[in-house]
Amino acid sequence: METDDSRAALTEAAKPPWDESRPDGDAAAAAAFATAHEALEGMGLQAAADRVRERIADQGARFGGSEAPFTVDPVPRIIGRDEWARLERSLAQRARALDAFVADVHGERRAIADGIVPAAVVDACPFVVPDLVGLDDPPRVRVAVAGLDVVRDADGTLRVIEDNARVPSGMAYMLASRRAVEGTIGRPDDVRDLTEAVGPALSTALRATTPVGAEPGAAVLLSDGPGNTAWWEHERLAELMDVPLVRPEDLRSRGDRLELRDGGEPVSAVYRRTDVAALRDPDGGLSALGELLLPALRAGTVGVMNGFETGVADDKAVYPYVGDLIRYFCGEPPLIADIPVHDLTDERARDAVLDRAAELVFKPRDGQGGHGVVLGPWAPPDELRRVIAAVRAKPSAWIAQDVVTLSTHPTVIDGRLEPRHVDLRPFLLADGDGGWKLLPGALTRVALERGEMVVNSSRGGGSKDTWVLR
Repeated sequence: METDDSRAALTEAAKPPWDESRPDGDAAAAAAFATAHEALEGMGLQAAADRVRERIADQGARFGGSEAPFTVDPVPRIIGRDEWARLERSLAQRARALDAFVADVHGERRAIADGIVPAAVVDACPFVVPDLVGLDDPPRVRVAVAGLDVVRDADGTLRVIEDNARVPSGMAYMLASRRAVEGTIGRPDDVRDLTEAVGPALSTALRATTPVGAEPGAAVLLSDGPGNTAWWEHERLAELMDVPLVRPEDLRSRGDRLELRDGGEPVSAVYRRTDVAALRDPDGGLSALGELLLPALRAGTVGVMNGFETGVADDKAVYPYVGDLIRYFCGEPPLIADIPVHDLTDERARDAVLDRAAELVFKPRDGQGGHGVVLGPWAPPDELRRVIAAVRAKPSAWIAQDVVTLSTHPTVIDGRLEPRHVDLRPFLLADGDGGWKLLPGALTRVALERGEMVVNSSRGGGSKDTWVLR
């Protein structure tokens, strides 16, 4: 039997995708796209793609452990001034609520007591850090940098599809895309500059994480080293912030302080980009990173930008309640829409959802980078059977979302323009005064295979430069 939800999902999947090159009444955006198109046609589409690829290779930009350069398409995505301003207001509102919720979960838990988020959701959340509950001198901001993934549905409405607050990646790739495309076709004067904005904004956000009582000290970017798949990005961001790039062995814990091992300078702010994402091992003992950082965190002498507890904000089981959290913490309705999510922990609701699994998207609760995502309308039968079995075995580990047909953007494929699905990852950074600001650009991710709806680089996707108009 068809329900209203199932009909809505099928209708969305059947609609043609929104074309991002259509200016929709924005004359400035139409003019900017025409300028870019003229430059590309004048150079030749394949020649422009080859030139961009060379410029990316010259920067050494690679994704993960691959030796192949990061893929960047030469056709920029263009976002008008008014739409960007609306997006900034709506995402800043969302970041404020998420930051307040992370602090609340590790403090008084008012939102749970008041029924905004069920206690069972928080109790099962793998990202709650008991060691950081009830700190006397907590961080001033928990979600200091957020990469909130935004998509445009078939009706042209922007929606948040995922919240990323643990360690949002991609800022260096966003800059590499800008340098490669700008160096190939130029950048019109009415496109906002991006390259000079990232370093200062990141530095401000990092300092904003330090507890109020912390004494001044060094700021560092902490990485595992060249073995980390994002090492190239770590190097670039440390350069932009003008801070030391260190590994755990470069730091030491002395009492309730964190210090640089070489020279003993106190450290008061850490941008953690390590693969290790927990203070404790699965057996409950402190991890090496926990032994290094926990004493200073408990004492309030150091802040960690996006600390170990921020995973609470992008737990996919929390996602359905973000609108209510905005109303609760911000006292106003959400300014940007979510995508409907279905409860898999209720047995009756779960059975109804699984009966129409071919109409929905399934995501592992703690997944990242598109891993484990199953797109029902496009999944082969054996993949659907596997995800149904996994949901039945452990329903709390999964969420199911309605289908959204991602918008498309003209993309150079074998020397000609073809539509490919895209999403948008804008980066929102704490401004040090209790607010959040969007960087004046974003990482537009593009699925390079025809019909592919998962745009993550880890699944073979690429990037586009994103032009934000003044």
